[in-house]
Amino acid sequence: MDYKDTLLMPKTAFPMRGNLPNKEPLWQEKWEKENLYQKVQEKNAGRPTYILHDGPPYANGELHMGHAMNKTIKDIIVRYKSMAGFRSPYVPGWDTHGLPIEQALTKKGVKRKEMSVAEFRKLCEEYAYKQIDLQRTGFKRLGVNGDWENPYITLKPEYEAEQIKVFGKMAKKGYIYKGKKPVYWSPSSESALAEAEIEYHDKKSASIYVAFDVKDGKGVIDNDTKIVIWTTTPWTIPSNMAITVNPNLDYAVVETSGQKYLVAAALVDSLKETLGWEDGKVIQTVRGSDLDRVVAKHPFYDRDSLVINGEHATADAGTGAVHTAPGHGEDDFIVGQKYGLEVLAPIDEKGVFTDEAPGFEGLFYDEANKVATEKLKEVGALLKLDFITHSYPHDWRTKKPVIFRATPQWFASINKFRGELMEAVQKVNWTPSWGETRLYNMVRDRGDWVISRQRAWGVPLPIFYGENGDAIITDETIQHISDLFREHGSNIWFEKEAKDLLPEGFTHPSSPNGKFTKEHDIMDVWFDSGSSHQAVLEARPELSRPADLYMEGSDQYRGWFNSSLTTAVAMTGEAPYRNVLSHGFALDGEGRKMSKSLGNTILPGKVINQLGADIVRLWVASVDYQADVRISDDILKQVSEVYRKIRNTMRFLLGNVSDFDPEKDQVAFEELREVDQYVLVKLNHLVNTVLTSYEKFEFSTIYHQINNFCTVLLSQFYMDFAKDVVYIEAADSLSRRSMQTVFYESVVVLTKLLAPILPHTTEEIWANLKGEETPSIHLEDMPEVHVLKVKVGLEEKWDEFMKVRDGVQKALEEARNDKMIGKSMLAKVTLYVDETGKSLFDSLEGDFAQLFIVSDFELVEGLENAPETALEIPHVAVQISVADGEVCERCRVVKKDVGSDEHHPTLCGRCAEIVTKNYE
Repeated sequence: MDYKDTLLMPKTAFPMRGNLPNKEPLWQEKWEKENLYQKVQEKNAGRPTYILHDGPPYANGELHMGHAMNKTIKDIIVRYKSMAGFRSPYVPGWDTHGLPIEQALTKKGVKRKEMSVAEFRKLCEEYAYKQIDLQRTGFKRLGVNGDWENPYITLKPEYEAEQIKVFGKMAKKGYIYKGKKPVYWSPSSESALAEAEIEYHDKKSASIYVAFDVKDGKGVIDNDTKIVIWTTTPWTIPSNMAITVNPNLDYAVVETSGQKYLVAAALVDSLKETLGWEDGKVIQTVRGSDLDRVVAKHPFYDRDSLVINGEHATADAGTGAVHTAPGHGEDDFIVGQKYGLEVLAPIDEKGVFTDEAPGFEGLFYDEANKVATEKLKEVGALLKLDFITHSYPHDWRTKKPVIFRATPQWFASINKFRGELMEAVQKVNWTPSWGETRLYNMVRDRGDWVISRQRAWGVPLPIFYGENGDAIITDETIQHISDLFREHGSNIWFEKEAKDLLPEGFTHPSSPNGKFTKEHDIMDVWFDSGSSHQAVLEARPELSRPADLYMEGSDQYRGWFNSSLTTAVAMTGEAPYRNVLSHGFALDGEGRKMSKSLGNTILPGKVINQLGADIVRLWVASVDYQADVRISDDILKQVSEVYRKIRNTMRFLLGNVSDFDPEKDQVAFEELREVDQYVLVKLNHLVNTVLTSYEKFEFSTIYHQINNFCTVLLSQFYMDFAKDVVYIEAADSLSRRSMQTVFYESVVVLTKLLAPILPHTTEEIWANLKGEETPSIHLEDMPEVHVLKVKVGLEEKWDEFMKVRDGVQKALEEARNDKMIGKSMLAKVTLYVDETGKSLFDSLEGDFAQLFIVSDFELVEGLENAPETALEIPHVAVQISVADGEVCERCRVVKKDVGSDEHHPTLCGRCAEIVTKNYE
């Protein structure tokens, strides 16, 4: 007889190697063919809903690691909720309007000026759809389960129609107005920008100190005094209308070289050094409030510069007296409104001076810095010229500097409902918690929202003008435009005249002759995506507002979280979300931002082709994504190694339950051996930890806990000694069926727990698991935390045993290094124990030689009896020696009773009995 034939070796078709790049597309094909997404929805019909609303990525360019992280986190959450008792539909979306697509077409050689706006917009739309298809393929390859055939797209007519309604509702409440006001203006884009479209970079600027002559000191200061200002934008001097001083600061008149200069008293010492006033002495001190309405002269134009009071003038830097140009600064504009100052901004949309600034006509604003400085020098007003590098606002798309420029723009008033917005922020749950403070402060401090853009590719502002120039926004016109857009799309606005866009027979007091014109500006793209709560959550029957969760990158506090909050509170009085979760950015292995110039970009498509989508997804689960995260080839190797360990654990479990039928072979918990119960107790804890972590969106805890459970408890302990049971014992023996019961429960539970993170691998495991009827793991529910009938103290005493086992492992390793033994099966373990150690082992049930994976075991009372060579650990001393006896041919254990059965001379007593009873 060949004894190998009597061993119950593992059998499974589940391979050791994942081969994910080749296998994953096959699973995805199957899911698509069987419409898995729809089946998940049907399974959960009637259950409570959990809506994660997808923040739309911009439809331009290939997917980067940030996209992959974002969509994977969302997919993990939706898959978990779909297995946790919720109906959790996922409708992906795309943001499709805006400058990047216009620029992409220009780069491709499209001559925009040679075609109509409507024709150009059609090309933009075609381009957007191509980009959507490209990105959708990438997202699906990542394993993201969603309604990919029916996404929401901001350029779709039904979306635009709802966006018009949002605008109309805000206008009706009085939140929409037109005003001339300084806004961030990008000469490189020829458009106004919202705060969300601004990023800061270092810029070298001129730093000048300028003296303004006093024309009328109002008896407070002498008329021969000069007021000193400091600015880093000399080009704004032509637009100067005033000088702002702080009413609560003291100002000093400093006499030096026969001249009198007024500056903030607190800055006198530093300015003496900066401006070379070595002999300067303070001859007068005056309160800022007393300087109100003193009159100075513009340095080179024949007009006054009024001294005014404003809190934004400080003694932190400069001179404490602030050059004020209401057309080129927000603080300047606000304080200028109080004093009725003219809002002068003599710059056109390209950043070039108009004839409103004599001597500067036709100059680009940046070139005007030099001209203005020379002019100031010429008239003797320039005290000092220097250059500084400072943080300056730039256009986030063109990466070029922006300016403040007063232009007629359409605004959404934040001021009118700021209190409601701040209140709404406080009712939302924020993860991380600092998100609340961040958005709250943004809402508290932000100005009104510039919603108009001077571009072609976007949703037009649905505004008509009467003959007298009055803007017309009525319920009737809004409804009509919404209906037109729903039927024809927003291109109709650019294809037809105003009269053809208005309701038939429309009249308005502002146009007695029935003549109307229309607005040409489009809406800020943040208004597009910010309207998705109305155009998607409210409009689609399977969704609802507010959403349970908005989840995006941390840059969206100033973007989508903010614009969505603004439009939703304006419309409904409530935030569009109950919970907000944000993630950081994907950096390279050294913590640097990824960029083509650094050559450090890692593309998800490339990683998926090399390693598989499940590796990318496992990486996402492994990191603390609420902060910035790192990815590199080395990090992916570490993640792949964890994947390999998990996969091999599952393969072992599957292989050893191939002859196990849970219906008839399962052993009740009470009848299991203590060690089997212990593993199930730990598995139950794992379920509890993992479910709690999913609820808290803490996926790295899940990654570490499952990895630890598979590697330490199963692979290094339970599965290791199990071989002496599941391979060796008779098929139906209680000890073997007990371990198989634990194996089966473990593989089912682990597969379910891992399904949201590793959808392809868990589907493959499920397909190889006998005894489960559900066709897909993704149609299962999460395991429940069981109430197990555990004997008091069982877990604690086995935890103590595991500590002793660690000591035994260490002692065996030392014996191997000393060449005393080869494999641990050749060893005998002798434990010398004190009273605590003895009571522990007396309380434990088990075959200790088997549990330690050695051939013989002895327990000796009294630590004092241990030889000096024994390894000491708390309450126990471990001595390793060579086991007496012969190696059994079948179980490979060294036994003294090998040959005791004459029919099986090479077998130990246990194996001889098993073979005789079961194989003869």
